[in-house]
Amino acid sequence: MKAAIIGLGRMGLRHVAVARELGLEVVGAADPRTDARTVAKAQFGLADETLFEDAEAMLARTRPDCVVVASTAPAHARLTCAAVEAGARMILCEKPMAVSLDDCNLMIDRCSDAGVRLAVNHQMRFMEQYTRPRDIVGTPAFGGLASMTVIAGNFGLAMNGSHYVEAFRFMTGEAPCRVAAWLSDEVVPNPRGAEFSDVGGCMRLTTPSGRRFYLEAGTEQGHGMMAVYAGRNGRLEVDELTGRMRLSTRAPQDRELPTTRYGTSPLVEESAIPPADALEPTRAVLQALLKGEDYPDGEVGRMAVRVLLAAMVSHEAGGREIDLDRETLPGSRMFSWA
Repeated sequence: MKAAIIGLGRMGLRHVAVARELGLEVVGAADPRTDARTVAKAQFGLADETLFEDAEAMLARTRPDCVVVASTAPAHARLTCAAVEAGARMILCEKPMAVSLDDCNLMIDRCSDAGVRLAVNHQMRFMEQYTRPRDIVGTPAFGGLASMTVIAGNFGLAMNGSHYVEAFRFMTGEAPCRVAAWLSDEVVPNPRGAEFSDVGGCMRLTTPSGRRFYLEAGTEQGHGMMAVYAGRNGRLEVDELTGRMRLSTRAPQDRELPTTRYGTSPLVEESAIPPADALEPTRAVLQALLKGEDYPDGEVGRMAVRVLLAAMVSHEAGGREIDLDRETLPGSRMFSWA
């Protein structure tokens, strides 16, 4: 099967590696930057005829079966549509899926009309950092998931916060229906270029069943990534950068006591899980897309962008909670996400 990668930055190079590991023939790799193409050629031994400055010219010449869109976000919709026009049967797009809700809709519609599989690289369903916690919180000893809280450094609402929107959906099996946000006013230079910007701050999501997600990642915070899961009988803390996990639960004889009895002597278990890694989960996403089984599709990517848009609308309204089922969001509004 022929594959092409658009964008040869850090993630794009990972996609080249993953495509080859899965046995795909990389017939094209495109990036407008000469230095990026030079690095890709040296790292993977790519032939000159497979390297392109212009992505659409590459698609027209190579006609790949599978296309990975790993450019910066403003080009995602245009390049996804171009891949469809070039006859691609499968497309994997990096996150955030697009810079507007309308662009997400366009990508989904074009792929659906052409019978093209569209995946977005939200990897949480394939990461032990989330599969193990999901198994744990579902046990009687834990008592179900009531809330998920992420405390982190300034990692950007779109760049990394979007991943946690999907993580929360994966953990609960529900898409958020209400969003509130209080974002930082400070503008931090974006390493991808002055034309790009992201924001830090606080965000609260709620599902139809009442389960809650809290993100605390302000621009004044510069260390770590910690996820805390709380339920009726337990609390699970996961340090996502070191892989340390600490589980505290009520003893069996205390599980029927009211929640006001939160000070009972706990059972504590410490263990380790693999620290955050992008390569293995990316391989799992692409493999699932190739098989057509359980991959994060365009609906997942659009859900994350919709929540980010609602967060901005909420912030601009002083933190007013946005009801996603009742309110119409400005779908044409565009953001300068990288």
